[in-house]
Amino acid sequence: MKELKHVIKDELGIHARPAGMLVKLLSAFSGEVQVGNANKMIDGKRLFALLGLGLKQGDEMILRFEGEGEEEAFTAVASFLAENL
Repeated sequence: MKELKHVIKDELGIHARPAGMLVKLLSAFSGEVQVGNANKMIDGKRLFALLGLGLKQGDEMILRFEGEGEEEAFTAVASFLAENL
């Protein structure tokens, strides 16, 4: 299992466009991905669950990757988050 922590820098937080792009990226990964914060974790491949977290600018988002290709997914998502959120 790999874990990635990212502080949201986008002033709008997690909103529809980057959330949709993130879900699409995570869905390409065959393993399991959990996304959330210290209080709640959800299936990262579900758009409405991700939006329901209500992550805002300055919040820490935690992503946990488990399964085949977790290293590649970790690297791709870390790059995506640095560029978009």
